[in-house]
This record gives sequence, C-alpha cells and structure tokens, in this order.
Amino acid sequence: MSHHRSLATLTTTNSAGVLCGVMLLVLPVALLSASFVSAQHNQADETCETLPSEIHLIKEEYDELGRLYRTCNGDVTVNKCEGKCNSQVQPSVITATGFLKECYCCRESFLRERQLQLTHCYDPDGVRMTDHESATMEIRLKEPVDCKCFKCGEMVR
Repeated sequence: MSHHRSLATLTTTNSAGVLCGVMLLVLPVALLSASFVSAQHNQADETCETLPSEIHLIKEEYDELGRLYRTCNGDVTVNKCEGKCNSQVQPSVITATGFLKECYCCRESFLRERQLQLTHCYDPDGVRMTDHESATMEIRLKEPVDCKCFKCGEMVR
C-alpha cells in the first residue's frame, strides 16, 4: 500500500506529460506481477501421451576388417511421445518483444531399454541368411515408457 501512496503523490505533483508516462509504465508492471502469480503450467486440455508406433529398422553389421558382413531388418512396435501441451504468452516489461513466452513440448519423462530381434538378415550380395547363428540379430533400443509436457529446451533427467 505504501508503494501506491508514494506513486499517487508523485503523479499528482508532476506535469501532465510525466503523469501519462508514469501511468503507462505502471500498467505493464501490474500486469507482469499478476501474470507471474498465475504462471503455473495449466495441464487442462493437454493430450501428451505414450503411443505405440510401428517402425522399420535396418541394422548393418561389419567384420573386423570393416567389410559388410550382413544387413538385418524388421518391423517392430515401439512407444513414442505424441500430443499437445499448453504454452503461454504473457505481457512483460523486461523482454524486448514485450511478451514472455513459455513453450511446453510433449517429451519422454522416462526411457527403458528393450532387446529386439530382427529376423530378416541378408549377406552383402542380398541373399537371405538361413543358418541359425546369422539369420537373426539382437539389438538394444531405448524407448519412452512415460511422456509428459516439459518446458521446451529443458533437459530430461
């Protein structure tokens, strides 16, 4: 309250031109302080979720001399993050544009490692491999287990 009284005293003793300038500066500051109070990320209407997705993987394997030994591929189902997150734009007197933007992105909050088998393996000439040891390839893949809205640019721990 004392801040408002001193401001009122200042405005009544100055000329009309200064009064307008002070009032223009006071309004954005008031909006800025009010917007920071309500700057909590709003989770309503967000659709960020973990969804299954089918992808085609191709993995090449090379021998000790760097020559192609085999190429394996397969269609696998993995999780992906997809959906929308609510971002915010607020008035600001401290940014050059006059607005403070808080962007939120749908990203993984936890990854797990999975082992997958690729069952279609071919030699460098394109002939399908049939011997038990070379006909399949095990690979490791990290996929999201859970997805959430994070502030864009933030690193996930």
